[in-house]
Amino acid sequence: MLVARSAFLFVVAALFEIGGAWLVWQGVREHRGWAWIGAGVIALGIYGFVATLQPDGEFGRILAAYGGVFVAGSIAWGMVTDGYRPDRWDVTGALICLAGMAVIMYAPRGGR
Repeated sequence: MLVARSAFLFVVAALFEIGGAWLVWQGVREHRGWAWIGAGVIALGIYGFVATLQPDGEFGRILAAYGGVFVAGSIAWGMVTDGYRPDRWDVTGALICLAGMAVIMYAPRGGR
């Protein structure tokens, strides 16, 4: 059950961080204005809070593992929002990152 909760929190965190960064990008690069930028900043703050809800208490481990989720999630976000079409190397790299995330977060450790 802890793995399912952790995976769910990684997905929620990804939505807030990637979404927040995308909103800031839209506000600045696409000239959509301060409301978009402000919404992005708020979403990024919520991401930071969601990350603290992970069952594991090691900051470095959580953020390192989240990096793998961020890579894969960013590619997926680009596909959905901007019509980005990843090539096989993008997909391969994202899968490698997710495998690394799984090792960092869910490998058996002594005392667990």
